[in-house]
This record gives sequence, structure tokens and C-alpha cells, in this order.
Amino acid sequence: MKLLKDKIVQDGKVLSDQVLKVDSFLNHQIDPPLMQAIGEEFAERFKDAGITKILTLESSGIAPSMMAGLILGVPVIFARKRKSLTLIDHLYTASVHSFTKNETNDISVSKDFVTSEDTVLLIDDFLANGQAVLGLLDIIEQAGAKLAGVGIVIEKGFQPGGALIREQDIRVESLANIASLENGQVTFFEGALSK
Repeated sequence: MKLLKDKIVQDGKVLSDQVLKVDSFLNHQIDPPLMQAIGEEFAERFKDAGITKILTLESSGIAPSMMAGLILGVPVIFARKRKSLTLIDHLYTASVHSFTKNETNDISVSKDFVTSEDTVLLIDDFLANGQAVLGLLDIIEQAGAKLAGVGIVIEKGFQPGGALIREQDIRVESLANIASLENGQVTFFEGALSK
């Protein structure tokens, strides 16, 4: 997705050969026209998958998921990382380790919102080591729901997550796939890496 790649090059900040900061348009401040274009792209790629729900992880996956959900006409559910007085039982839960924050969180989704009748699209902001996607896949499996595929805004293709998920014969669609962040430069894989 050229628009997204251009935005990463223009506004992203390479903090190390492992970390890309995109808080000016995705992870802190959100660029609504870009999110709309991202939602349209995910909707186009998964339009024939029979999606009934989109599942993401709070908080950076919410904006692109909302836009895709709006276009596909389906509800968006986000797995909660924090405990809540209103979300205490009747839950699917999974553990997710965050590479960037170096912490493990239990994520939860109410059993009221994902059932065995659903076909679920997972959307997340980054795919690096694959832990967030694995946690969301665990929740879908607990619900007995069908997986339509995984939509990723930015994949760090030089880290193992993409291969780990694709090895399970899961369809992964990444809108921007980064080959390297070495020497402070963002380099993309030329071909779209999707299954």
C-alpha cells in the first residue's frame, strides 16, 4: 500500500534496528484519512471471506479495525488488556507478551461478542514476533469461531512473527512489510508478502 509506505518513510522514526515509531499517525495520534484508506484496503482484500466480526487488541488496532468494520458493515471487538469492573466473568482470556513494552498482559473478550457462529478477521497495527496475533487466535479458538485471516498494518518481516503465523496455514495480509530498519533507514520488501 503505497500511501502507507510513504507515510512510514515520511513520518516514521527508526529508533533502532528493531523499533519503528509511528506515533504521529497510528499509535498515539491518528491520521483519519490514512485509517480510512487502510480500512478500505483491508475490506477489499477480505471482501469475500464472509466476515461477521473484526477482532483486534486495544489500543492501536482499534482505528484501522473500526474503518474496516465500517466498510464491511460488521461489529469490531477489541480485546481488553486492563481489568474492568464491568468485564469480570464470562470471558475468553489469553496471555500476550509485548516486545516493545517488555511485559506480558492477559487479554480478555466477553463470550457474548464472539461465538461459534462467527467468521472473524483479526486486525492489528504491527506484526513482529507474532505474540499479539497468537493471543487473538487463542481467543477465536476458545470461541469455536472461524478465522477469515489476519490483517496487519505494518509487518516487520525481518522478525519471526509473520513466518510463525503463516506456517500454521493462516492467511496474513500485510499492508506494509519492512525488510530492514538498519542504519536508520526503512527498507520494504518489494513483493507483497501474503499467503
